[in-house]
Amino acid sequence: MTNLIMPHGSNELNTLYIEDEMARSSMLSAAAEMRSIEITSAAAANAVMMGAGYFNPLTGFMNKEEALKVSTEMLTLNNLFWPVPIVNITKDANSLDYTHGEEIALKDPNVEGNPVIAIQRIENVEKLSDDDIDTIVTNVFGTNDENHPGVKNFKDQGRYIISGSIEVLNYSYFPNDFPETFATAPGIREMLTKAGWSKTVAFQTRNPMHRAHEELCKMAYERLDADGVLIHMLLGKLKEGDIPGDVRDSAIRKMVELYFPENTAIISGFGFDMMYAGPREALLHAVFRQNAGCTHLIVGRDHAGVGDYYEPFDAQDIFDKDVVRDSLKIEIFKADHTAYSKKLNKVVMMRDAEDHTKDDFVLLSGTKVREMLAAGQDLPPEFARKEVAQILMTYYQQKG
Repeated sequence: MTNLIMPHGSNELNTLYIEDEMARSSMLSAAAEMRSIEITSAAAANAVMMGAGYFNPLTGFMNKEEALKVSTEMLTLNNLFWPVPIVNITKDANSLDYTHGEEIALKDPNVEGNPVIAIQRIENVEKLSDDDIDTIVTNVFGTNDENHPGVKNFKDQGRYIISGSIEVLNYSYFPNDFPETFATAPGIREMLTKAGWSKTVAFQTRNPMHRAHEELCKMAYERLDADGVLIHMLLGKLKEGDIPGDVRDSAIRKMVELYFPENTAIISGFGFDMMYAGPREALLHAVFRQNAGCTHLIVGRDHAGVGDYYEPFDAQDIFDKDVVRDSLKIEIFKADHTAYSKKLNKVVMMRDAEDHTKDDFVLLSGTKVREMLAAGQDLPPEFARKEVAQILMTYYQQKG
């Protein structure tokens, strides 16, 4: 039997999804009689992640005191390490009428007809002040600049924070839209066990994988002497201009099929909206990869970043904080700038390339790839595998 890494904060995974079909059906019937609220996409994604066991051992949405403590100290009220607030925030002032212990139906904003995604038992409903919101965004995103997409999204959610435990009744649109890719944390643990992997390195991606990503996975696999790589893609909402999940999925599958040794990579995905919170989001990525059974996470340049809000390696440095080192069992593989070496005819980490000048490298970036594709330009082989480039070109041509 494969010995997998322990989940974060507990001996066993605590999934909040109601597995029993009869119980789920009964709860859906009961939900029809409850007061209901259409929640934000971010809250729905939080519910999916709690339902799927990725946010183990959380049992529901945080209250104001806990959200502020997590923002400033990265600790819950029980002093469990947690890097970002997991909250249900609404603009609806009527939510103040909810009573302690009342059960309300949470409606999914991302599925036609707004079906009930979860039932929440109310602990409290509190109003966030301007100072509360400023404290949260400044600590989590490192800025209160509303041009930052994560800050804007958080501030747009509203002022009323609804706390309390939840029971999750479905995984939103993810299983239907990504039937071969979406998986829960227990599901991934089952895959790793079946593969016989005990040392697994996770690669987080919100973009199609270009050559640098491919080689980075292979470097981590070899240098860590890992059993395999989990290519774990975000399937939820991104910022405008990012490539959609189905296109990304097809491109990654083609790359693995043709260019990875057999049985060295597992492709999967999780249902969450991108936060663009840089270092704090990197920590969250580590927490839920540990919950999924991974021993290592690749953290590269500007991991989960956006624009120029973070220094290139802030997301690596934050793992050196005492509260992080003392709390997480998962380790990180620190990736340097990657580039294509004209001398060696392969992608390398620049720190490892001796006797190279700047002119010896072709710098690779997902942003550059997207810009070239949007302009209708062919991707050079140093940037992307030709089969991957074709999938992406077809998408941009159809997009017009």
